[in-house]
Amino acid sequence: MTTAITQDEINAVFPTVADMVADALGCDLAEVKPDVSLIEDLGAESIDFLDMVFRLERSFKVKIPRGKIVENARGTLTEAEFEQNGVITDAGMAQLRAYLAEVPAERFKTPMKVKEIPRLFTPETFCKLVISAQREAKAAG
Repeated sequence: MTTAITQDEINAVFPTVADMVADALGCDLAEVKPDVSLIEDLGAESIDFLDMVFRLERSFKVKIPRGKIVENARGTLTEAEFEQNGVITDAGMAQLRAYLAEVPAERFKTPMKVKEIPRLFTPETFCKLVISAQREAKAAG
């Protein structure tokens, strides 16, 4: 079982992540709050996510595979337990809500398609991504 990511860990990487998000999206740093939606509040598009992940990898010297957020959110669930025909199952939603605890509850709509998950991403989601990548790198030695 992986150790939960602490608020202290998030606070430690947030300033760098916030700078990177503001830079990548060309928005004001003051707009980059831990729980704003990157897509709905800051206007990010899928190409921006690739740019942000690339910047995070460079800044933190970590490797972040594509699809890592969804994989982390899925946790111990199999793909079939997480989604059916592209729609997230009840168990999958519970797992997603737990993993993306920083996302306001009203943003999780049911039924939700897997392809809609990025709409939930926040700067804090990217902080968690960095921290889990750092942990994996450390574990790999």
